[in-house]
Amino acid sequence: MTRPKTNRAAFITLVSIFFFWGFVAASNDILIPVFKKALNLSQSKVQLISVAFYISYTVGSLIYFALSYVRKQDILNSIGYRNGMALGLLISALGSLLFIPAANQESFGLLISGLFIVGLGFSMQQIAANPLIIRLGDPASGSQRLSLAGGINNIGTTIGPVIVAFAIFGAPKSDSATMDLANVQIPYIALGAAFVIAAAFIKWSSLPDTISEESAVASGTIEKASVFQYPQLTLGMVAIFLYVGVEVSTASNLPDFLKQKLNVGEEGVAPYVSLFWASLMIGRWSSAAGAFGLSASKQRILNVILPFIAFGIFIAANKIAEHPIDQFYSYAGLILVLIGLNYLSSGKPAKQLLYFSICAIISLIIGIFGSGMTSAYAFIAVGLFCSTLWPCIFTLAITDLGKHTNVGSSLLIMMIMGGGLVSFLQGYLSEKVMGIQHSYWVGVVCFIYLAFYAWRTRHLDAAPVKASH
Repeated sequence: MTRPKTNRAAFITLVSIFFFWGFVAASNDILIPVFKKALNLSQSKVQLISVAFYISYTVGSLIYFALSYVRKQDILNSIGYRNGMALGLLISALGSLLFIPAANQESFGLLISGLFIVGLGFSMQQIAANPLIIRLGDPASGSQRLSLAGGINNIGTTIGPVIVAFAIFGAPKSDSATMDLANVQIPYIALGAAFVIAAAFIKWSSLPDTISEESAVASGTIEKASVFQYPQLTLGMVAIFLYVGVEVSTASNLPDFLKQKLNVGEEGVAPYVSLFWASLMIGRWSSAAGAFGLSASKQRILNVILPFIAFGIFIAANKIAEHPIDQFYSYAGLILVLIGLNYLSSGKPAKQLLYFSICAIISLIIGIFGSGMTSAYAFIAVGLFCSTLWPCIFTLAITDLGKHTNVGSSLLIMMIMGGGLVSFLQGYLSEKVMGIQHSYWVGVVCFIYLAFYAWRTRHLDAAPVKASH
């Protein structure tokens, strides 16, 4: 059987919006310590920034699911993928405008309202973009294309904290960095304008407006009446909830850990947060080589080169921002561990999910019982092991869904709310129960379930998939 080639022009157009998702998500980790200090908020209350942003995905997905049910027709199939993503971008643009009064009035309520509306728009974009990325070529390499798109997302997560920190504090200077909350609005005004431009670009792009239902079903598979009859989806919903939860909570509680255990102030957390999100880019770029349709030997070379290029982007971005980064060069050793794991998993989503989850558990335990930069490195390295879990889980969860693919995608996007709820839980436990360092046991529990999901769906790694027509 001839494997379908990736529609590269459509793919490049589509991955451009992945950058925006990453920029906003990672920048929240800079807003958390800034608003905590400026408005004298508790660690649990300031986590409402994450709660508002990630709960909006659930609300947006529920609206999508409800409208599709009432109309008895999938919304995206009705209005088209391009219109759906353009609409989502315009909604996000409206939300970004609220950062103007939020910053000027130092209003926490307006801030989280703006993030909520931005997230509503993102939910529509994600419902359309994730399955479309997987179906733009050979479904067997769908998770690798999603990893590559995630790598573009992580360019945004890497430079987002740097840009927002620069806007708020200015260039780092010894004993002179000051916090101007009004400057929070500057990058988000620019981002809102970019949303509008991207909406117009997507609207008139060459992206397909539909996906083939047949290409989403393995040969010999019987299509079921209800989307909830697919165990890979229902278990995958929990997996997405916990994956996004542990990813976000690890990063959003990192500034408080750095402050308490390493005496790093609000103006100094940006490179640490940037490295966490850069770690996701590093891992996704390493796993994305298979998306280019190259020979096996060239893929092996790219598997080694691409993650170090991604690490170089982190170094360059923080050097331009004048952040001290000498302590981060030794992090390259952990990248070699990642490359080895990627090789062992052979691009199989269930196998990769299992290996990376086990390593994340080990990394968190080292962070919990370690001290100083050892603990900091261990918690940041969770980003490496989270890097490909989204494409692995998403690909496994929508395998064989056929006509239920878009609804299944909306249900998975709904579970992004885990990013807010798990981070809030960890923030509460760190403040009221066990302290910041031992609060990372929450992440260990999340990864144990992800390892179980990998074991439960291991048969899907070898499922024969029909080619698109």
